[in-house]
Amino acid sequence: MNDNTRAPAPDFILPATSGTTVELSALRGAKVVLFFYPKDNTPGCTNETAAFRDHHAAFTAAGCVVFGISRDGMKSHENFKTKLGVPFELISDADEVACEAFGVMKMKNMYGKQVRGIERSTFVIDAEGRIAREWRGVKVPGHAEEVLAFVQSL
Repeated sequence: MNDNTRAPAPDFILPATSGTTVELSALRGAKVVLFFYPKDNTPGCTNETAAFRDHHAAFTAAGCVVFGISRDGMKSHENFKTKLGVPFELISDADEVACEAFGVMKMKNMYGKQVRGIERSTFVIDAEGRIAREWRGVKVPGHAEEVLAFVQSL
């Protein structure tokens, strides 16, 4: 994908931790990482969030803002953020506004049943507000490092 074919990132305005609201279009000028994850306090999501936490200083040094997004409510997000000592905000998408806009809702098998949930996905949005790269069906080990290396290359 070259620079002029990058799709504009869908805009959204959603509540986030620390009493903030995130409006994606208001972040133009900065690089943004949005990582969509299924659920607070589950093993994979905890490991993924902790990996982004551990590399947060390097993302910041690269001029990048990081956000985690799931359908969990604010109370769950605040507890998860505090428990892990997360330095970035977690966005609550209870009505699946961003999830639908970014196409991350999928039918998944959980314990032999079909359930609709978030496919673990990450999007890097460049300073012009375009999707520079996306990862879908993410495997957690090494993922935050791969995203960081890409952000540093922009």
